Amino acid sequence: MAQNFRRYTKNGVGTSAETVLTADSYDTIVGISVCNVTTGTINVDVFINDGSNDIHLIKSAPITQGSMLQIIDGGSRFVVQNGDALKVKSDVAASADVWVSAVDSIST
Repeated sequence: MAQNFRRYTKNGVGTSAETVLTADSYDTIVGISVCNVTTGTINVDVFINDGSNDIHLIKSAPITQGSMLQIIDGGSRFVVQNGDALKVKSDVAASADVWVSAVDSIST
């Protein structure tokens, strides 16, 4: 069965939580990278909102200037279902670029 690979991006994430991806079916997130585009260290939160709760994948993680934090590695994956929203937030305005790789509409 063919899979639909997708990428989602967000530039300049800051102090308000930004939705990078909202699942429209059963989807699998296979990669999340967050890059610090500022000249100082930032702290980021990455979480999934399931409609009522924020479930953190990482909280207040420091990223030094010019560095990237890879949230998913080593073959890990997250399955999300319809309506789940992947969100990112930084403690500094317009400071993080985000790249997410996902498989859309996996078999159930």
